[in-house]
Amino acid sequence: MKLTRRAFVRGALLVGGGAVAGVAATKAPRWLGPDRQPLGGGYAAAADQLSVVRHPSTSVTYYVQTNEPVIAFTFDDGPAPLWTKMVLDTLDEYRVSATFFMVGERLAAHGDVVRGRLDRHEVGNHSWSHPDLAELDFNAVRHQLVRTHDTIHKVTGREATLMRPPYGHLGGSTLLAADSLGYDVVLWSQAMHEATYQSNPAAQVADIVDHATPGSIVLAHDVGNNTRLVALRRLGEMITGLRARGFRFVTVSELRSLGEPVVTSRTRT
Repeated sequence: MKLTRRAFVRGALLVGGGAVAGVAATKAPRWLGPDRQPLGGGYAAAADQLSVVRHPSTSVTYYVQTNEPVIAFTFDDGPAPLWTKMVLDTLDEYRVSATFFMVGERLAAHGDVVRGRLDRHEVGNHSWSHPDLAELDFNAVRHQLVRTHDTIHKVTGREATLMRPPYGHLGGSTLLAADSLGYDVVLWSQAMHEATYQSNPAAQVADIVDHATPGSIVLAHDVGNNTRLVALRRLGEMITGLRARGFRFVTVSELRSLGEPVVTSRTRT
């Protein structure tokens, strides 16, 4: 089952009330979390600009429903020196494929970090400068994606087909911009919780290994504050633990080809 762009937009317009009715002219009041990001995501700006639609089947994937013991590790916000290299070195050592959702301006600045090192990996679009895309109108979101798309092609020679919005925030403008560029949207069903396990890294390993299910998409970051090293330094242990459970590692696109994308992890049994 897929969550299509048209279905998402229709639901946003019906359920969202005044904050997302038609084209939002002003921003709704926002409750901000500790990191100053809005807890409730953004409004569905430009949700009625259907003339930009290329194919009304853009999907939003949290994980994939499959009986095969496969899992996709994803890394957001890079590339950058040190941490991205650390991740790539570990993945090379264990011969694991992963998907990197890259920030365009960081790729432009640090292309040498990943150039020639992505043979087994997939690259996705994570915007140019990591804004909350749900707060931007269609043209602004599209500019963020196009600039990054072009940089990915310039540095890696690849055409990205997947995008992940920063913070996982989705508005109608983001879905429409993704659709206009032929992107599908990828979120996640598991995440590293480094701050929670800062004093107990082994528990971070156990959290990922013990709770993985076939078709999981795992969120990690190769840029950020030092708490993220709790996970990055233990990637090898996670890989070993998951392999002991019979899992193999694939890119997100490989994962999506094995089963039906599921729109919400709450339906998993």
